[in-house]
Amino acid sequence: VQLQACGGGLVQDGGSLKLSCAASGRTLSTSTMAWFRQAPGKEREFVAGFFRSGYRPYYADSVQGRFTISRDNAKNTAFLQMNSLRPEDTAVYYCAASSSVILSAFRDPRSYHNWGQGTQVTVSS
Repeated sequence: VQLQACGGGLVQDGGSLKLSCAASGRTLSTSTMAWFRQAPGKEREFVAGFFRSGYRPYYADSVQGRFTISRDNAKNTAFLQMNSLRPEDTAVYYCAASSSVILSAFRDPRSYHNWGQGTQVTVSS
């Protein structure tokens, strides 16, 4: 599956952004898909995701209550609505998908074989 992420930008502390991840080559609704982020000098970390075709979203504790992940199966696109953004949310955000992730490794970026190109999110204080 090929992934194309977009929607990043510069926003002030407390602002909002919505990221999109368009997929081609495979139906996203049947794949495990997730959003990750990587700040300078830090490891890539899990942000939010859906495990396989389930409807339950999973979130990192740091974004719970502020971010919302969703997917539009008809458009084969996933979204990440980010509200109440903080300077510490500044990072490059990536979408990822895989058909072979196991639940115990769902939050590990090494479990994913398909990645979007990343989109920069910068939150100014």
